[in-house]
Amino acid sequence: MDARLNLMANPLAGKALKHIATAGHLINDSTLPARTQELVRIRASQINGCGFCLDMHTKDAAHAGETPIRLNLVATWREATVFTDAERAALELAEQGTRIADGGEVTDEAWANAAAHYDEDQLAALVCVIALINAFNRANVILRQPAGDYEVGQFG
Repeated sequence: MDARLNLMANPLAGKALKHIATAGHLINDSTLPARTQELVRIRASQINGCGFCLDMHTKDAAHAGETPIRLNLVATWREATVFTDAERAALELAEQGTRIADGGEVTDEAWANAAAHYDEDQLAALVCVIALINAFNRANVILRQPAGDYEVGQFG
């Protein structure tokens, strides 16, 4: 299967994606734990059906030391005992932030729960990582970007 458009080869899309990726690098350098960032990216990508991002972020998370058990249980984080309360709060915010397009909302309760675990800079990073992964998911789903060939570190 081939993507409908090669984003990296298209001059306009390539420039736009570089800006989005730069924003992602800022978040990567934030104090929001890297494991939490990857869990959020994985959960949003599951909800959005983005195989390319799931491939990338599960591989990146595993490479960074995330366990197969936790990776396999992200979709069922509410029932799984392997996530911290802080990670659960981030996953809840990620789910609600991702499902806004379904007519949902981010509840005051979910926000307060996240705010109980993360400082203001970490909350800002959490909001940004949710927004960015949703943008990447949408682009990849629209283009039918194939999954499975990502190699850790491929995009720097």
